[in-house]
Amino acid sequence: MTTDQIILFSLFGAVFALLLWGRFRYDLVAFAALMVGVVTGVVKVDDAFAGFGHPATIVVALVLVVSAGLMRSGAVLLITRTLVDSARGLGSHIALMGGVGAVLSAFMNNVAALALLMPVDIQTARKAGRSPALSLMPLSFATILGGMATLIGTPPNIIIASIREEALGEPYKMFDFAPVGGLTAIAGLVFVALIGWRLIPSREDAGKSVSDLGQYLAELTVPPESKLIGQRLGELQTQADEADVALLGLIRDGKRRYGSSRNARLHAGDTLILEATPDALDEFRASLSLNFSDEKREEHLKAAGEGLDMIEVVVPETARIAGKTAQALGLAWRQGSVLMGISREGRRITEHIRRTVVKPGDILLLLVPKDRGPDVTDWLGCLPLADRGLVVTDNTKVWLAIGLFTAAVLAASVGLLYLPIALGLVVIAYVLTKIVPISELYDHIEWPVVVLLGSMIPLGAALEDAGGTALIANSLIGLTEGLPGWAVLTVLMLVTMTLSDVLNNTATTIVAAPVGIQMAHTLGVSPDPFLMAVAVAASSAFLTPIGHKNNTLILGPGGYHFGDYWRMGLPLEILVVAVSVPSILLFWPL
Repeated sequence: MTTDQIILFSLFGAVFALLLWGRFRYDLVAFAALMVGVVTGVVKVDDAFAGFGHPATIVVALVLVVSAGLMRSGAVLLITRTLVDSARGLGSHIALMGGVGAVLSAFMNNVAALALLMPVDIQTARKAGRSPALSLMPLSFATILGGMATLIGTPPNIIIASIREEALGEPYKMFDFAPVGGLTAIAGLVFVALIGWRLIPSREDAGKSVSDLGQYLAELTVPPESKLIGQRLGELQTQADEADVALLGLIRDGKRRYGSSRNARLHAGDTLILEATPDALDEFRASLSLNFSDEKREEHLKAAGEGLDMIEVVVPETARIAGKTAQALGLAWRQGSVLMGISREGRRITEHIRRTVVKPGDILLLLVPKDRGPDVTDWLGCLPLADRGLVVTDNTKVWLAIGLFTAAVLAASVGLLYLPIALGLVVIAYVLTKIVPISELYDHIEWPVVVLLGSMIPLGAALEDAGGTALIANSLIGLTEGLPGWAVLTVLMLVTMTLSDVLNNTATTIVAAPVGIQMAHTLGVSPDPFLMAVAVAASSAFLTPIGHKNNTLILGPGGYHFGDYWRMGLPLEILVVAVSVPSILLFWPL
């Protein structure tokens, strides 16, 4: 290997290792790698920021804004409110919601589609009296599958289209992915609706209703002159049992008391550590006249407003609060809100709630000023576990939003307009017609993804220029020497799937797509089947909650464990390979 290849492989190895570790956010990791690449000379200075103006990066940003416009106009809720019925059987509900989610994901960002449908699904589970765990994972998988069918459905397809344009002079069109991606998505949806949901482990702690969804670790404070002062903590067990609250411990003078805390006599200002559902927590607090953990903020809120609301929100990877504490973020003084509890599946939280670092997938219990729940939720960048009707700004613009988007898709599909231009015109129209307020325009762009793409694209190009992708391709060809074409495609898909299950699918695509092209050139065949194989495989992250953002989003609300995903995800990935490889050879022959 050359010096440049060694440096680049080392950089990519470091990036993958840091992404797996998860200590630093993926955009920081990618940007740091880009800077190191420039300093070491493997990335030219003139090319350092070319990725930020790359068509793939622009399209991803525009798709996010267009998705927000479709949601804000009420276009998506119009569909879900019309079709969803809590009286429908679970299998039929999963088939319908999965179908809706897949169709939406084909024409809008699949993370945005899940973000909108997840509260609808949870609310339906509440009405039907069943655990959301039975339907949330199928919904997540369905939205991932649906994104495979079109150019704008998922970032890997956008990236691959751009890479094809650079390599072959022409990008893929809007529906070029449909023959393979569409058939694969349909097969996956049938599996998820008929068999897949039955493989989700059933456990007692999942409960049978959404009210049992989150056991929050929470804190309540003993106020001055409370009747509880002088009593032992253990003496509160009767009231705790009646309210279905678990007493876990005591904090005094900022220190957690272990062991003998149940025999400790309560003092004014002591903080009780509890585990309970929101309803149980509120009942226990009211029955014993306890304060919220931030009693000063509580008094300020009551004095300044017309009351308080308690809301539940789920934390996506890109939330403002992800990776931070409520105290560091300034939740109390910036938004006049208090973090009451955190529900985190499988982990015990031992620090103060306000000092606990919030993780993606956590469910937060928040105390907010009356009627300000949606504003606080949006500011945090979280998703509410309730009906999202509040995001509809003007129902009279539903058909305008749909019409503008449809016109852009058609114009791009027939080659009348270049896709980024078509989407850019939609964004301008949405702003001018106030479907998306200009003050919120940039709030809907997922900037960490933009930075990730802008940073990884120059690194991927440098790896290709240095012969790194050719080296990988030759290794894979050597591994599959003598095997038929379908076997070579299968190996490429399996390698790409494995990477995508543990890494960001965007980073996986940037590395795997040039390898696929190089393999095709070495074998003297068309690169299209190899690119299609990478496209499907990069989007097939079903084994872990970290492989795709949609899987991370449902981790907390569904009460899933890390090991739950592979039970339905492994047979689904096998099915994806079994369906997509013949489809690729049929529609994109070697």
